[in-house]
Amino acid sequence: MIKLLVGLGNPGQKYQKTRHNAGFLLLDELAREKAVTFSKEVRFFGDLAEVNLSAGKLYLLKPATFMNRSGRSVSSFMKYYKINPEEVLVVHDELDFEVGTLKLKSGGGHGGHNGLRDIIASLGVKDFKRLRVGIGRPKPGMQVADYVLSDFSKTDVQHVKELFYNFFNYLSLLQGGDYELAMQELHSRIK
Repeated sequence: MIKLLVGLGNPGQKYQKTRHNAGFLLLDELAREKAVTFSKEVRFFGDLAEVNLSAGKLYLLKPATFMNRSGRSVSSFMKYYKINPEEVLVVHDELDFEVGTLKLKSGGGHGGHNGLRDIIASLGVKDFKRLRVGIGRPKPGMQVADYVLSDFSKTDVQHVKELFYNFFNYLSLLQGGDYELAMQELHSRIK
């Protein structure tokens, strides 16, 4: 059962449309779809919204810390609401997938992603679920840091947003605890 959906990104206008902010982008689209707004929550070091789905309430959290300090926000929220790691889905950018590919994963390492690294360090466990949003690899000669902090092209961002709206159809399955079916359906239908 998923109770908390965390989108990873960097705060501020400068980073708003960057590839590294794929997690924020998904949460912003879900909030827009459900007509809810985020509010600043100082005690959780982030922005918070709540959506009501058929399976109940789902919290949306965008850490207002920079990417490499995301764990502070996530762990403080989880402690306050007594949410277990297996009830969390973290949405993040993934270099190893083509732009727009969406893949669910349960547990695992950080794969060099600083946001995941900090969440794992803060929680002391790796047992949370992830939605990996493909952003592709930089062209030869371009630094990875420069690439992830550059904006999506208009075509890519439109494609990614369309996939997000398809993913929203699986939220009730995830929230209801049917992770395996959601993963099977997502991986077979969203390309």
